[in-house]
Amino acid sequence: MKQGSMVWMDGELIPWEKATVHVSAHALHYGSSVFEGIRAYAHPEGPAVFRLPEHMARLGMSCRLAELELPYELSVLSDAVCEVVRTSGLRSCYIRPVVFRGCGTFSVDGRSCPVHVSIVSTEMGKYLGEDALEMGVRVAVSSWRRLAPETALLAAKIGGQYVNSQLVAMEAHDRGFDEGISLDVHGFVAEGSGENVFLVRDGVITTPPPSASILNGITRQSVMTLAEEQGYEVRSELVRRDDLYLADELFFTGTAAEIGPIVQVDDHLVGDGRPGPVTRDLAEAFHAIVEGRTADRHAWLTHV
Repeated sequence: MKQGSMVWMDGELIPWEKATVHVSAHALHYGSSVFEGIRAYAHPEGPAVFRLPEHMARLGMSCRLAELELPYELSVLSDAVCEVVRTSGLRSCYIRPVVFRGCGTFSVDGRSCPVHVSIVSTEMGKYLGEDALEMGVRVAVSSWRRLAPETALLAAKIGGQYVNSQLVAMEAHDRGFDEGISLDVHGFVAEGSGENVFLVRDGVITTPPPSASILNGITRQSVMTLAEEQGYEVRSELVRRDDLYLADELFFTGTAAEIGPIVQVDDHLVGDGRPGPVTRDLAEAFHAIVEGRTADRHAWLTHV
């Protein structure tokens, strides 16, 4: 991957190759970290960060839930994100802030460890594949269930919790699929390994609710807003596995995935096996805003 030249780490910009962490860091051994994934888009007015305040607010919320004492104000971190983008040399990029416990103890309770913050940027194309929007992706329903609400802090992006997502993704890839979809502990559709799921049937758009053990994604919320603007009925309700097989259209949303059409689930084609018109409409509305081809009417962009 092509990375930005500088990393913001504990209050200063340093060269990428010098941004290192000791092997005894608590986060390395126990996953005691929280993070965000953010995109900056190439825009006629210069790189534009998508929904930066919302991402920073969720980072702060994740820290509170994980009992990580954030050593910087969110406004400072927002400025640091912009600084990393500005110095990256990239017209568009993926930005990864991470807050993590450093070295100090091998106790599972790592609250005595110092807390560090770093922000890196890398070049990122289409996460699900360069032709995903045109051709769609094939997904499998995973044998791995999404974490149950009483076992994890599902509203937070905590590093250790993503072992579950890794299992979903690796299983799907080993079976020859592009991505996996996990069910929740009750057998309802939850989400992909790193994406929210939407289905379209008879012109109605449905997505699993937060109670289905999903992360309430920022891109998810944005797409729901765009869909309602375009006159679609949007529902947040429980989705069964067979609903996936009966859908006219399916698509993923996420910071990395953006809007990714799904054309096959297990052995079942979705619709006619090609990205559908609703998915294409929403993808066009989304990219028109982030690429500056239409007005940023929701003030979603922070220009660097």
